[in-house]
Amino acid sequence: MRRSGIRIMGKLIGLVGPLLPVMLAAVAMGVAGYLCAIFLTITASAGILEVLGITSPWIFPKSLSRIFLMLIVMAVLRGVLHYVEQDCNHFIAFKLLAIIRHKVFAALRSLCPAKLEGKDRGNLISVITSDIELLEVFYAHTISPVAIAVITSILMVGFIGSFHPFCGLLALCGYLAVGMAVPLWNSGRGKKAGMEYREKFGEMNSFILDSLRGLKETIQYGQGGKRLEELEQSSDELADRQGRLKKLEGDQTAATGACITLFSFAMLFLTLWLQRQGSLGTEGVLLTTVSMMGSFGPVTALSSLSNNLNQTLACGERVLAILEETPQVEEVTGQKPLTEDEKKSVIAAGLSGSTALRQVNFSYGDEMILKDVNMVVPEHKILGIHGRSGSGKSTILKLLMRFWDVQKGEVTIAGRDVRRINTSKLRKMESFVTQETVLFHNSIAENIAVGKLGASREEIIEAAKKASIHDFIVTLPKGYDTLVGELGDALSGGERQRIGLARAFLHEAPFLLLDEPTSNLDSLNEGIILKSLKEEQENRTVVLVSHRRSTLNIADEVFEMDGGRVS
Repeated sequence: MRRSGIRIMGKLIGLVGPLLPVMLAAVAMGVAGYLCAIFLTITASAGILEVLGITSPWIFPKSLSRIFLMLIVMAVLRGVLHYVEQDCNHFIAFKLLAIIRHKVFAALRSLCPAKLEGKDRGNLISVITSDIELLEVFYAHTISPVAIAVITSILMVGFIGSFHPFCGLLALCGYLAVGMAVPLWNSGRGKKAGMEYREKFGEMNSFILDSLRGLKETIQYGQGGKRLEELEQSSDELADRQGRLKKLEGDQTAATGACITLFSFAMLFLTLWLQRQGSLGTEGVLLTTVSMMGSFGPVTALSSLSNNLNQTLACGERVLAILEETPQVEEVTGQKPLTEDEKKSVIAAGLSGSTALRQVNFSYGDEMILKDVNMVVPEHKILGIHGRSGSGKSTILKLLMRFWDVQKGEVTIAGRDVRRINTSKLRKMESFVTQETVLFHNSIAENIAVGKLGASREEIIEAAKKASIHDFIVTLPKGYDTLVGELGDALSGGERQRIGLARAFLHEAPFLLLDEPTSNLDSLNEGIILKSLKEEQENRTVVLVSHRRSTLNIADEVFEMDGGRVS
């Protein structure tokens, strides 16, 4: 269920807390700046009254020279105060955008991988980049303008009302109409359109990202025309939604202009009527009418916000949805580390290893993958898992990594349920090589070094040798400093896979989980890697998943997966 605009703004304003003093300074500067701008015309009007010999209120000087001096001071102050206000607002905005980005990345980190599997990557990129960027409008041009408009309007109602209460009441109605009634009316009309535009924008990002990644396949199978047609259709739909927002923006501007004109003339007619009744002097007619006409600036700025506010609130809702998303797997902290006694007690209980799955049931949604699975992983041994695609082999490794939690049973290390082991410690104890190795747009050395923070070049080279990739790397023009390209597209599938293995060897975790680690390799490189795994067996426990019988020949024990069960 989508939340209201007020709730979204409330949540976003709650993030301002650390920068509240700067926000208050921005509001103070803004109010003072607008008052200077408004009273420029009012003071000039007081100068005209002075020339005509009509007495103006006590707050204005009684000589033309002082009035001119007052005008100069207010003009200079208006520029300075406006600059300081904008500087404060943008400092707050960009500081908060950085904070929000950190919060969003932290939220994605906690949601990954369970809650992000199958998520639209293009939409996530849109949230992280353009959606957060659009919040700058809210923080720099919404919060303090609202406060400035409210405070300035109250002061002007007091000033205009000092001439006659009816004038003050009419001014209040004018400010409420322009600053509140019109924006609320337009915001209600455009809320759905704003969200549809942002969602369509994210979908188009995803489509373009898919098209770029699949460019070779598109060319190979002659699908360029079809993809282009789909892109044009998506672009037209996005333009249609943007057109709706522009129409709403035009309606808003027209309604605001109409209200300003209506209330300005209403003030003129009211003051003329009050003058005829003997309740208001000539100075009151001129000054209140000029005050009314010249004081709509703050509420007009507030009214204009609703033109972009529909999109901004849609962006805010999408960002807040990520920040408030509940992780599928909660990270564990504060648990005591595993002790040697715990490890010994497991062995004394008659188990041959410290890691086990006991009566495990697991399903993705309604699809049961594992049912009553029991498995013991022997320490310092290589355990093989064999089975057809979709039988649950990779799922077992994800449960050992605690990317997902079991629905029934338990996964234990040293007799302790992985849900009672600090997540950071668990991940340090394990290295996981997936079927698809993700490489960053960086050098080969830096991609391998992902496995160990601060790894030396010698350690990186040693890990590469174990993964049978060193000889290939040294033939490259820049060796280990060669860039791998976006997503590693400068390398073959086998080369990417071996870099992933090098990461795992560099990580030096005692528990090594390998999911089809040699599926893209020739028999020679596979043999070298399997030999390295056999040598690592003295220091590590290895779980090796493969559909190849030949790969599993090095395993000390092999489990067969069939229909979610282990034999």
